[in-house]
Amino acid sequence: MLRFLLKRVGTMLLTALCLTFIVFLLTNMQPRLETLAKTQGSARMSDAQVQSWLERNGYAAPLLIRYGEWLGVLPGWTREGEDGALTGRCIARGQTPEAAPSFCGVLQGDWGFSTRFREEVAGVISARLAATGWLMLWVVLVMVPSALAVGVLAGMREGSRTDRALSTFSIASTATPEYVSGVIFIALFASSIVGISPLLSDWGLIEGRTLFQGNARQAIDDITFWNFALPVATIALYGMGYIARMTRASMAEVMTQQYIRTARLKGVRFRNIVLRHALRNALIAPFTVIMLQFPWLLNGVVIVEVLFSYPGFGWTLVEAASNNDIELLLACSVVGVIVVLLTQLISDIGYVYLNPRIRIA
Repeated sequence: MLRFLLKRVGTMLLTALCLTFIVFLLTNMQPRLETLAKTQGSARMSDAQVQSWLERNGYAAPLLIRYGEWLGVLPGWTREGEDGALTGRCIARGQTPEAAPSFCGVLQGDWGFSTRFREEVAGVISARLAATGWLMLWVVLVMVPSALAVGVLAGMREGSRTDRALSTFSIASTATPEYVSGVIFIALFASSIVGISPLLSDWGLIEGRTLFQGNARQAIDDITFWNFALPVATIALYGMGYIARMTRASMAEVMTQQYIRTARLKGVRFRNIVLRHALRNALIAPFTVIMLQFPWLLNGVVIVEVLFSYPGFGWTLVEAASNNDIELLLACSVVGVIVVLLTQLISDIGYVYLNPRIRIA
């Protein structure tokens, strides 16, 4: 197991290095750098002024050198201004040249400065990750048990009415995009004009004109059932269909195995057969799907966070891309890569415990 983990960690580091370089290359293309210069300087800057701004801010160096500086394996750039003052990557935000470190990249915990939010990227990322983390936690708590229950119930009785009804629900939930289900939820439960909220208000069953809040910005400071239920339901409904279908297919296959038939012929209760014999083997395939939901939850909730005005990680990614915030875009990409690689590693380790035969192979 230790040898397996070391190999996987080595592969993860190499993959992360390659992916971050590709993202760095795409975000540091010349047109994007020129746009950044005109955004931070003046839209009427000439080509010579743009080139001068790029040189003053360390963007004129070769790509590999700038990547090494950003990563923290090469010393940060330094420039001497016309007044003799020394500036550079590591002393650009208030440090004196004597006190500034030589290396100030991602490996040293310096993620750069956000031109959109005018603060350190590390602070922006940590706050937005915490917000999305709460959203992911509640989505997983709702989505995974519901999807597994639907899939197991459908797979236990393959071909029955229950199976057909639950399979239809799973397909419908997966086929409905978040921007459709989110708008429907807002119209039904968070509108003071249409839906059930006006009826409940007229009947005196609720205070105010809306049952739920269609704007989740207040959930950043105070999460309640009324301001967090709709975004959680929107994401969970879309994600649970795929997990339920995978669970149903795996459960139906396991229920046809010879050891299940032997247990039934011996008179073992059907409930015990499902819980003790079939469920563990049936969870091997859905386990991978569940683990793959975490990268999707981190990067794929952009629509929901924008729709419900929830300033999480996906919302921040949109803001960074819209405002050409290169440092913030790079940080978001690194976090996304790390989450994807970690979930794949956890998925491989979980395989070993769910199916001991993999350990022998």
